[in-house]
Amino acid sequence: MVYFYTGAHTLSKSGAELLFETFSQRYERASTLVTSNLPFEEWTEVFGSERLTGALLDRITHHVHILEMNGDSYRLKQSRRKRNPPSDH
Repeated sequence: MVYFYTGAHTLSKSGAELLFETFSQRYERASTLVTSNLPFEEWTEVFGSERLTGALLDRITHHVHILEMNGDSYRLKQSRRKRNPPSDH
């Protein structure tokens, strides 16, 4: 399963509980890939509950490889090139 979250909205209580249940059922049974542009410290704002967020992070960070990528956005770099194309000189 692949889950991508941009942080654009807060989950409803039932949505957060459903997502937690989905991750809990997959815990130590199946591979799950989670991508987010939010640091873990901000996940409580998304899930609305420190307890639920802590339990979720406990499950998804156990037996895990975290790849943290901090760099320039590829899309932003591409749009800047379109606005300011390199000169031929």
